[in-house]
Amino acid sequence: METLGQGRTVAVIGLGAMGYGMAASLRRGGFTVAAFDVRPEVTRRFAEEGGMAAPPSAQAAVAGAEWVVTVVVNADQTHALLFGEGGVATALQPGAVILSCATMAPERAREFAAAAARHGLAYLDCPISGGAQRAAEGALTVLASGAPEAMAKAEPVLQAMAAKIYRLGDEPGIGAAFKMVNQLLAGVHIAAASEAMVFAKRLGLDLRRVYEVITASAGNSWMFENRMPHVLDGDYTPRSAVDIFTKDLGIVSDMARGAKFPTPVASAALQMFLMTAAAGMGRDDDASVARLYASVSGIDLPGPP
Repeated sequence: METLGQGRTVAVIGLGAMGYGMAASLRRGGFTVAAFDVRPEVTRRFAEEGGMAAPPSAQAAVAGAEWVVTVVVNADQTHALLFGEGGVATALQPGAVILSCATMAPERAREFAAAAARHGLAYLDCPISGGAQRAAEGALTVLASGAPEAMAKAEPVLQAMAAKIYRLGDEPGIGAAFKMVNQLLAGVHIAAASEAMVFAKRLGLDLRRVYEVITASAGNSWMFENRMPHVLDGDYTPRSAVDIFTKDLGIVSDMARGAKFPTPVASAALQMFLMTAAAGMGRDDDASVARLYASVSGIDLPGPP
């Protein structure tokens, strides 16, 4: 039985925690994968593990690719990668499909789709969720929206990267809007989990028992279950950084203000992430919000302060 990729070429730009796993999943799916990251050593490592020879630039990576998956941090990086000086839009063959995975405001996704069309390219708004482990397993959740033709062309790539693909509409920006609802909840849940865990420490409870009990109880959340082991281990190596949520909850705040919709809980969570970043932990794991709570209350958590 043939694999989905059948040797066809897909470029992956951005080999962070998510992008690396996505590129590896595409390779397992039978695609020829040209991957590029601004860190040359990461690009070389992927090539050595079975990708194409390490390209010297993003433009070189997309040459001959039928699809390009962009896994960068935000809308500004997406714009620079696609349409800025040396952008890959001019190096892609007409009809190629851009799968844009960065979290961004819906209007930016619509802007990029229009710009891609002017270059004769298809654009799919497809933010992702699930974390680095699911990316490596090819088991992400994809929140996709875009023209039906783009969706159809992207189908084999999506199938190789995701366990769940939500096709949310024909207009770019719909997927982005769904992702922002997810990010509102994710940010609030991380902040709440951090608050609860440090509160438990103040009460003199065994934190590992707290984790055991809460993950089996109604107060559990995916973020509590996923992030609080970082606190238990005192390991704040960034899987997803604090700065990601200062960005994403900031977008939520901007969108809510534009819609004249109150988001007091999300706003409180945003302030906790901003304070954590201001305390010098912006590039650390987002569970570092717990360290901020511990710092202001004089509580010692496991591992480094």
